[in-house]
Amino acid sequence: MSKIEQAKEMSPAGHPKPRLINSSKGLELAADLRCAKGFYARGKGLLGRSNLPTGEGLWILRCTSIHTFFMRFAIDVVFVDKNLIVKAIFQNVQPWRMTMPAWTASSVFELPAGTLARCPTEVGDQMYVGA
Repeated sequence: MSKIEQAKEMSPAGHPKPRLINSSKGLELAADLRCAKGFYARGKGLLGRSNLPTGEGLWILRCTSIHTFFMRFAIDVVFVDKNLIVKAIFQNVQPWRMTMPAWTASSVFELPAGTLARCPTEVGDQMYVGA
C-alpha cells in the first residue's frame, strides 16, 4: 500500500483533520489539511475561496499540474509521488497562472503563499500526512 493510500485511511469522519509534515526536516507545513479525492472536489480545488489561512492546506489526489485561474490569492505548491517524496515545488503562484506538469508526481499540496519560505522544503524531501 502506498503512503497516499495509507494517509487516506487515517482520517475517518469525526477525527481531527490530518496535518502535513516535512519529515525530512521536522517542519509542519499545514495543521489542517483537507483532501480533494473525487472528481468535483479535485476540479474545484480552492476556487471560490477568498483566501487560504496560514496553517491550512489542500491535498489534491491524482494531479500532476495545477492552475490558479479565477483564484483571488497566491499559493505555494508541492507535488509529490505516491510515496510522498517531493518531486516539484512552486512558490507564490499568482492568480491566473499554470504550473508546468510534474510528470513523476501523483498528487499535490496547495498551501498559503509564504509557507515554503517559512518551512523550507526541497525536491527529494519526505512528506508525512497524519493526525
